[in-house]
Amino acid sequence: MTKPIDSPEYPVQLSQSDWRERLSPDEYAILREAATERAGTGALLNEERDGLYRCRACGNELFVAGTKFDSGCGWPSFYESVRPEAVELLEDSSLGMVRTEVRCADCGSHLGHVFPDGFGTPTGDRYCMNSLALTFDAGATPETDE
Repeated sequence: MTKPIDSPEYPVQLSQSDWRERLSPDEYAILREAATERAGTGALLNEERDGLYRCRACGNELFVAGTKFDSGCGWPSFYESVRPEAVELLEDSSLGMVRTEVRCADCGSHLGHVFPDGFGTPTGDRYCMNSLALTFDAGATPETDE
């Protein structure tokens, strides 16, 4: 069984009504109900500036722009997260197939899926993310633990 999106194991905890106040209806559907935006419609699909992608729900750092690539799938794609512990990977057997769901490790929000078909990338992975699940900070760099 898949871990509930509102599991108490996630550090960021809000009530469903608080999530609904914080997010637009479309953002809520994607981030908290695991919906998917239509391919080719996301505002961040063609973003090419340097910067940092964060979870739209809680602000957790997720991806640096240098790992973004054009996979042709219709959603922003990255070959690795900013750090392994930034995202959580869970088996998703919905829609009659087995995929790997990507969630924000801080708040449990659904971001998209990762596939092992990122041919030509350093990792071979394709993190296929919903634009509405992300915010983009142009020019920002990840915080370090130094």
